Amino acid sequence: MRDVIQKVIATEAEAKRMVQAAKSEAEQILSETRNRAQKLTADARSEAQLAAQKILATALEKAEQDKQKRLASSAIEIEKQIVLNAAEREQAVKAVVRCVCG
Repeated sequence: MRDVIQKVIATEAEAKRMVQAAKSEAEQILSETRNRAQKLTADARSEAQLAAQKILATALEKAEQDKQKRLASSAIEIEKQIVLNAAEREQAVKAVVRCVCG
């Protein structure tokens, strides 16, 4: 009977050791998985930021090009609308000289 009780106690001790080892291994796996997830998240965030910066730079460049085109188009349109013949130019120059010189 004593042998049976000792075997039961030994079996329980072995079972406790196995459970503790399994818990320890599970915690280690969980920790490694969390670390990997954090790294993947950080990498994804970095990639997203880089992509956003590229998109923003492209958008800014396109906006600047559009602005330059509109300015050039507006300048051409203004030049078309303001046409002075020789007499008008001379009058304008004289008026400017009078204002500047008194």
